[in-house]
Amino acid sequence: MRPRPDFLIALAILLATPLISVAQEDPSLARLNASERHHEWVEVKVGERTVEVFVVFPETSGRVPAVLVIHENRGLNDWARSLADQVAEAGYLAVAPDLLSGLGPEGGKTSDFPDSNAARDALYTRTQEEVTADLAAVADWARTVPAADGSVAVAGFCWGGRQSFQFAADYPGLSAAFVFYGTPPEDDEAIGRVGCPVYGFYGGDDARVTATVEATIERMGAAGKEYVPVTYEGARHGFMRRGEAADSSEADRQGREQAWDRWKNLLATLGSPS
Repeated sequence: MRPRPDFLIALAILLATPLISVAQEDPSLARLNASERHHEWVEVKVGERTVEVFVVFPETSGRVPAVLVIHENRGLNDWARSLADQVAEAGYLAVAPDLLSGLGPEGGKTSDFPDSNAARDALYTRTQEEVTADLAAVADWARTVPAADGSVAVAGFCWGGRQSFQFAADYPGLSAAFVFYGTPPEDDEAIGRVGCPVYGFYGGDDARVTATVEATIERMGAAGKEYVPVTYEGARHGFMRRGEAADSSEADRQGREQAWDRWKNLLATLGSPS
C-alpha cells in the first residue's frame, strides 16, 4: 500500500522543522539575516588568483577607517561574517577576505567545503607568503573604497590572530593591529618591522597562546614597539566566538563583552567619520 500524498507532505514538513529551528537558533546566521547594513562580495585580484571578500558598510554620513578582519582556521564562516557585521555596526568599514578562495571544491571558497575540518586542512596548505600577498592586496583595495578614509587596521582571531600580528610586520602603514588569541612572529627580525601599535586579547584558560605573552612583552619592548596585551580571567581560546553561544560559559561571555568594549574604545582612537 502506497503512502497517501498528504501523509508524505506532512512527513516532509516534520522532518524539515528541526533544521529550520537550528538555523533560527544560530546567533551568527540570525544576525546576518536581520542586519540592515549593506553587505556585498567583492573580488580582489592577486596576480592570477582571485580573493573573494565579504564587505560590510557602516551606516554613517562620512568616510571611515577600514578594518581588515582575518578569520579563524576554519575559514570565512557565518560567525566570521557576523563579526564583520558587528564591526560595521560600530561604525567602520569591515573587510573580511576569504583566505580559502579558490581552494574549495571546484575552485570554491569556505562555504563550498563539505565541513569545517576540510576547510582547516586546506588552509594549512597555504604558505605565509601566499597569505600575506592576499591580505596586502585586500588592504590596498580597502584604501581605495570611496566610503573609506584611506586608513586600515587589522584584526584577527585564532589563526587569524597570528596573521594579524605577522601582517603588522609585513604591511607598512597600518593604523593598528588587534590580535585575538594569536601568537607573535617567531623571528625577532619580523618583530623589528612592526610598524603600528599591537593590542592583544587573550584568554586566561588558554595557556597554549597566553603563555607566549610575557616573552612577547619583552621582545616588543626591546624592539621599541608598542604592545598592550590584556588577559581575560577564565576565558578560553576562541572566547569572542564561544561567548556568543547560548551555552557559553560565564567566563567566555564576560571575556567577550569586556574585550568587545575595549576593542570599540581602541577603534575610536583611529578616527571618527570625516
